[in-house]
Amino acid sequence: MSAPPKTILVADAEEQQAIRSAVRKADVGLLGPRHRIATLDHVDGLIELLSDPAVSEPIYDLPRPFTPEVIAQWIREARTRQEKGEAVLCVMLDDDDVISGYSYFTIWPERSAAEIAGAHRADTQSRGAGKIAAARSFGWMFEHLGVRLIGLTAATDNVRSAKVIEAAGFVPMGERSSARPDGSLRQSHYWEMTRDQWLALHGGESD
Repeated sequence: MSAPPKTILVADAEEQQAIRSAVRKADVGLLGPRHRIATLDHVDGLIELLSDPAVSEPIYDLPRPFTPEVIAQWIREARTRQEKGEAVLCVMLDDDDVISGYSYFTIWPERSAAEIAGAHRADTQSRGAGKIAAARSFGWMFEHLGVRLIGLTAATDNVRSAKVIEAAGFVPMGERSSARPDGSLRQSHYWEMTRDQWLALHGGESD
């Protein structure tokens, strides 16, 4: 399952509360006009999306198998975690209102830290679009949710994600073992970036 960044930051009570409040009220519309908080209405669309191995196979923390019961529980758990200020699960819709991707943000308010996992349908990807969407998500996490640190992982053979992460300026920090929901481990490349590093590199361009 998701693990907090290797670097340990300590957030005081005021910062923790501000982050939890931002997560509870998260405006995913800032990520794009076709973004929506995931609800049970999205179960079938998520199953269709994730049933493509090209979409789901690189992602270690997805619940499996992709059945209505499992995906519905995943959505319910995400909503419960959002109410606690610890997660946001959103979907992206195409022009036909079909789910074309998803993002799952995990937040550790006590450490002012977060991560993101997600995927898009292959037919919705275009040259440069992934980098732009990723940059918007990173900026949203730093500026809208208010965290000071983001840690990211990608499977050692996931070259596309690694390129997007490094293009955004994340600092490689070796590898770490990522635990899947079934308890098995996956070796992953690992990166971190602080909010100060992000602002120095990108300023307000993610707005």
